[in-house]
Formats: sequence, C-alpha cells, structure tokens
Amino acid sequence: MRDDLLDRVRKLLAKAEDEGCSPAEAEALTAKAADLMARYGIDRALLGAIRPETDRPTDRVFTLVNPWGDVKRQLLAGLATALRCQCVQTRTAGGMRLHVFGYSSDLERADILFTSLLVQMARALAGQPVPGTGGEARAWRRSWMLGYCSAVVTRVRAAEEAAVASAASAGTEATPANGKRAELVLADRSLVVRRQVAAAYPRLRKARVTYSGNGYGAGYREGQRADIGGAKLRSRPAGALGH
Repeated sequence: MRDDLLDRVRKLLAKAEDEGCSPAEAEALTAKAADLMARYGIDRALLGAIRPETDRPTDRVFTLVNPWGDVKRQLLAGLATALRCQCVQTRTAGGMRLHVFGYSSDLERADILFTSLLVQMARALAGQPVPGTGGEARAWRRSWMLGYCSAVVTRVRAAEEAAVASAASAGTEATPANGKRAELVLADRSLVVRRQVAAAYPRLRKARVTYSGNGYGAGYREGQRADIGGAKLRSRPAGALGH
C-alpha cells in the first residue's frame, strides 16, 4: 500500500497555509487535499479486504481536558464518525473521555484531521471580535466553536460520501480474490465496528450537546473555509484553546 497520498495531502496543505496564498488558491488546494484523504481511506479499506493484516479493527481512548474539553470531544467525535468510526463518551474519576472504535486507517485519519482542525479553530477564534464580557463572552465562544465543528464535520462527511460514490460508479473492486465492491467492503467494516462497540458497551444512551451563545452561525461560516485535508508538513502539537 502506497502512503504517497498522505504525503501529497501534507504538501497541498502546506501551500494552502502559506501567507502568500490567496483565498481562492487556498480553497482549491484544500478541496484537492480533502479528496485525496478520502481516496486514501477507500484504498486502505479495499486493501484490508484482501489482506486483513494491513488494516485491523482497533480502538483508542482520548482524554480531552479543559479548556473547552466538551468542544474538543464534539469535534473529534464528529470527525471520527464521518470517517466511519464510532464513539462512546464515558465519565471516569479523571474526567470525561472519548472511546473511539474503528479500523486503524480510519482512526489514523481522524486523529490527523482532529489535530489539524483543533489548531485551525484556535487560530480562527483568536481573530474573532467577541461580543460582551465574562459569561456572555464565554458562551459566545463556545457556540462559535460548536458551529465551526458542525461545518467542518459536514464537509468531511461530504468528501467521504463523494469518494465512495466515485468508487462505486467506477466499478472499483478489491480484487478477484474476494470480488467485493467498495460499498460492500465499507458496509462489512461498519458492521464489524458496531459489533466492537456493542461488545464493549452493551447498554448505551445518546447525549445531546446544547449551547446558549449566539456565535454558532459565525463559527459555522468560518468552519466552511477551514482546511479539511489532514496533517501538516511541519510537526505541530494540538495546543489547548484559550479561555
């Protein structure tokens, strides 16, 4: 399996982040990066159908602390779900955690995107004119970030769906060894992941995220312009968002 697709994603996004890059150029670079990331996911799934040792189901527990720990969990859960993983939020003595289940290649992509978008969201929020002070300002920031999260997750999901549709229309098959088309391979993988979750957490209930600030729309609009392609050429930690 070639990993050059991810290398190309990193290079495209490095260009998109350059200060001399115009908004139109950055948007085109980002769209191409997102397409490559989605194609990478399909390729890894098809290879895994032939050679299961290359991409096995697994799970990871993420502890995402304050400030804005709930927003970070919302972003990661949305991205992971869009990339065909499943998430369970649990409460422990050390705080809230997000338990993510999925195939290793999809968990890798979710982690890459989350790290990148967390940095982008912090930078974009820092440049916003926040109305009010104290609790009002905090509520506005939180609603803005939730809007941002919703927008980027919607875009990632659309890129994934387009990649699956493209593979299906092209008649993409894993190989004659198993004869399964892309959509059937992905359906089988989804079933495996659901069984993982059910085995680990036989009793679950859904939780709803609410907000009180009025920054959601502004955050959503900013999220529509965010990079959704993946990791950067230069190594950067996912810094904590400021208060």
